[in-house]
Amino acid sequence: MYKLVFKRVIDFTASVALIVILFPVLLVVSLLIYKDMGAPVFFTHARSGKSKRGFKIYKFRTMRDGLEGESDEERITALGNKLRRWSLDELPQLINVIRGDMSLVGPRPLLPEYDSHYSEEQNKRFLVKPGVTGLAQVTGRNDLQWNEKFELDVTYVENLSALNDFKILVQTVFVVFGAKGFRKSGEEKKFSDL
Repeated sequence: MYKLVFKRVIDFTASVALIVILFPVLLVVSLLIYKDMGAPVFFTHARSGKSKRGFKIYKFRTMRDGLEGESDEERITALGNKLRRWSLDELPQLINVIRGDMSLVGPRPLLPEYDSHYSEEQNKRFLVKPGVTGLAQVTGRNDLQWNEKFELDVTYVENLSALNDFKILVQTVFVVFGAKGFRKSGEEKKFSDL
């Protein structure tokens, strides 16, 4: 019942409330990005959601336009690095939650190019909506290897409950403020490169 009804109600209500509460933060971050890099302030990218259904994820922009041959890491601005460190670049995903593409808690959504690389067990992560935060994020974030992340994703799906979601949300606050497992450019290598 939680998975079918209450999780969606909680996601929608909490996301609307968070956008209202965090509106000053969202506004300041938007203005800082505009001053630092100009328009656009937001960045959208393709991701795979529940049942591998594609959607566009929203983030605050953290990289300037690149020169030829420049890596993503080189394009991240000083402001962008700070936004990533404190996960502020992820806040626009509350819009994805309101739209129903994502949940507050679930496996992190990954690139569609990875879709054919998952094992049968790992594919269980697509039985639920992807999350703004998740068990892997509060357990080790980018310090984890891909297989460790996927094991935690499956563990989350197999033990889905309101209590577990609440625990993950509380843990997320401490992980974010402590910048635990933060790495400027995310994972060291793509899943498909393993």
